[in-house]
Amino acid sequence: MILKGSKPRIFRWFLMSFSMLETSAGRLAVTLLIAGLGGGSFYLMDLPAAWLSGAMVFVSVAALSGVRTHIPGRVRGVMFFVIGISMGAGVSPDVVERVGEWPVSMGMLIAVMVSVTYAGYAVLHFGAKWSKEAAYFGALPGALSYVIALATDRGADLPRIASSQALRLFILVAVLPFAVVASNGQVEGTAGAGIVSGPVDLLFGLPLCLAASWFAVKLRVPGGGMTGAFFMSAGLNASGALVLVLPDFVILPCFMMMGAFIGCRFGTMTLRQFVSVLGASLGAFAAAFLTSLLGAWIVAELVHIPFGQALLAYAPGGLEVMTILAYMLDLDPAFVAAHQIARFTGMVLVLPFVTALVLGRNNVSRS
Repeated sequence: MILKGSKPRIFRWFLMSFSMLETSAGRLAVTLLIAGLGGGSFYLMDLPAAWLSGAMVFVSVAALSGVRTHIPGRVRGVMFFVIGISMGAGVSPDVVERVGEWPVSMGMLIAVMVSVTYAGYAVLHFGAKWSKEAAYFGALPGALSYVIALATDRGADLPRIASSQALRLFILVAVLPFAVVASNGQVEGTAGAGIVSGPVDLLFGLPLCLAASWFAVKLRVPGGGMTGAFFMSAGLNASGALVLVLPDFVILPCFMMMGAFIGCRFGTMTLRQFVSVLGASLGAFAAAFLTSLLGAWIVAELVHIPFGQALLAYAPGGLEVMTILAYMLDLDPAFVAAHQIARFTGMVLVLPFVTALVLGRNNVSRS
């Protein structure tokens, strides 16, 4: 009787468990479990940026294998806000002295971004024989959502473009920590290690960062949720008015979720699509990354800054991810964030005009 009665209950339990995995909360739980396994594995292997890159690698593989991974929008908002505050701890009071380094490197940023784009375009168009539109949008350095919007408007090959862009960001997060550590001869660390804000600093600092984040979103600043909190936290820490340093048990899960968020992007493509663009995308990335390396080396020599810092500022990756890596690797997150914001803002302002110049008028019907 016990066995007979237990079968329906066990069956119902399996059905309930399966149905939970189909919900947003269930997919989030699975995603975080996979991300935790990846981040923990990389941490045990003592790899740089372990919780970010490990979570990204494991979740990417799971997504390509058909696992339905997901990070909800509200969770992302909280994650970016906390990360923004945390990165501000990497801005010390002597930051004002380093602002003089920025004009030269900002000027070089334009030349490097143009060169990076053309290097990737040449590989995709002339080497891999992609169409002009697909090669152009696939080679643009960053601003994925905006690039996809422009590509959609022109009826370009979205699967190829999205695959190339996602793979570029994946490789950057997986490779850059090793390149930076090797070039700087330093180990991973976080600014303000061993120091944690007291209740008074948190009581005044968190609302200020929340207000800055809200204003940045309203003003449509790139990565506003993180950027606003970051610059407010950076300003407070640099001035010495407050000390905003969050504990590791708050920061590390957010880094892990950031890696999972990147990995989730691979859930929009099939394994066949991924393999079909792998060779061309790797070639385009190699050309673009080598160009970034050259530009970063020139700037590092001109303004006497660490090569890794210049590389993160010029790397064709996302604003949030590159700034996070700067913080995690004990470099100057303010320098990196300022250059990544300038790159993103410049792309948003000039891309429509450059696209029309390079590809001609858009003849695709909007109906």
